[in-house]
Amino acid sequence: MKTLKFMFCAMAAVALLGWSVRAADTASVSGKITFVGTAPKMKKIKTDADPVCAEMHADTPLYSEEVVVNPNGTLKNVFVYIKSGLEGKTYETPKTPVVIDQAGCHYVPHVFGMMAKQPLEIINSDDTLHNIHAMPTNSKEFNVGEPNKGMKVTRTFANPEVMVHFKCDVHPWMSAYVGVLDNPFFSTTGDDGTFSIKNLPAGDYEIEVWHEKYGTQTQKVKVGEGEAKTVDFTFKGE
Repeated sequence: MKTLKFMFCAMAAVALLGWSVRAADTASVSGKITFVGTAPKMKKIKTDADPVCAEMHADTPLYSEEVVVNPNGTLKNVFVYIKSGLEGKTYETPKTPVVIDQAGCHYVPHVFGMMAKQPLEIINSDDTLHNIHAMPTNSKEFNVGEPNKGMKVTRTFANPEVMVHFKCDVHPWMSAYVGVLDNPFFSTTGDDGTFSIKNLPAGDYEIEVWHEKYGTQTQKVKVGEGEAKTVDFTFKGE
């Protein structure tokens, strides 16, 4: 009887104060990024300017990651995110850092996402000087030099921005991009060209996909509670 009385009082308090209790968000959007047309020839990068880089790639050449078409005809390194539909909602910033590594004289990963104010851990895994020069327009620019192998530095971006470009002033071929958002709903296509955005609240959304050479595309989608929708995109080559 006391338990029932407590539950009734708790329910009354929820109603009186206007609190709401909802189940975990369970909607999702997934899809793939198809590439049609003739894939551009992969550009071999000359690393002779740095003997350390040249030695690392003596037998395994380094190629540009600007356009990477997967064997299944999909496109890699496409950033996918919720462009609109989350207005008025706030999400906790993760304390776990996102990592970008300078390994093999290129940035790993090439395209990725994170939240504003989330830690970005910058690592140098090479036995040569690297620097990472971030050039945002909505946050403070930074340029971090890491002369020694194993060095780690942490930085953040104060505000959302799609996309922020990284470059290395020491090795001009090094380049990467990050999408900085105020929510956790983003994805990047990998070796199979697919993306998946999970744990969305039910709603109407605009999905945008971004590629560094082919630009952006958007589609609108409506998903209900527990519903999974498929949204595919196609980029055309020259």
